[in-house]
Amino acid sequence: MKELIETIVKALVDLPDEVRVTELEESEKITFQLAVHKTDMGKVIGKQGRVAKAIRTVVYSAAGASQQKKVYLEIIE
Repeated sequence: MKELIETIVKALVDLPDEVRVTELEESEKITFQLAVHKTDMGKVIGKQGRVAKAIRTVVYSAAGASQQKKVYLEIIE
């Protein structure tokens, strides 16, 4: 899942080497924290959050088939 997020986001940003995905696993959920360079933040979020919503939709759909836990994607600075 981490690789999927990195692949999607690296295609969107100008500085793909700055993309970092951290996985935090708890008993009932898995949280993926996505960090990008601050100049690329707008590209990842998109107008009115549309790009971020689309990324989350893909991740949640892929995770729903393979995970027994709830999956979350956080975009952090």
